[in-house]
Amino acid sequence: MYQQYARKMMGICSRYGRTQFESEDIFQEAFVKVYQHIHTCQGALEPWMKRVFVNTAINHFHKTKKQYQEVEYEEAPDIQVENEEILSSITTTELLKLMHQLPEGARMVFNLYVIEGYSHKEIGEMLNVHEGTSKSQLARAKAYLKKLLIHLYPSLYVER
Repeated sequence: MYQQYARKMMGICSRYGRTQFESEDIFQEAFVKVYQHIHTCQGALEPWMKRVFVNTAINHFHKTKKQYQEVEYEEAPDIQVENEEILSSITTTELLKLMHQLPEGARMVFNLYVIEGYSHKEIGEMLNVHEGTSKSQLARAKAYLKKLLIHLYPSLYVER
């Protein structure tokens, strides 16, 4: 089971952990939970495991969120992609590096909403925040990512 799912589950942990060390911590803790509670799995194993890993990452976020100070950002200008082919050529590794530059709360909401597919209501319940806070954190994440992309690929964008 470890060999079959380790790579995919580590991918989940890498999106949520601030550092490689933190991602590995989440990974180890989540796999221990999987082994301890596998008897409670009803249905397909992979979606259940994914949920355990995401929940472990969320719990880790709650435990460590006071350690990270939110970094303010300037409002990103209203921009338009000039060449979408270049954006599609950004590797997963590059995207992951960009995501790791997001403020903690914005990164958590971005992961849960965009990648995991949770609703703002579900995210609010998981993170113990209002639904509106989840929406504003997602907007913040998108604006911050746009700003980072503008900085890395200035020729891709034109201001409206």
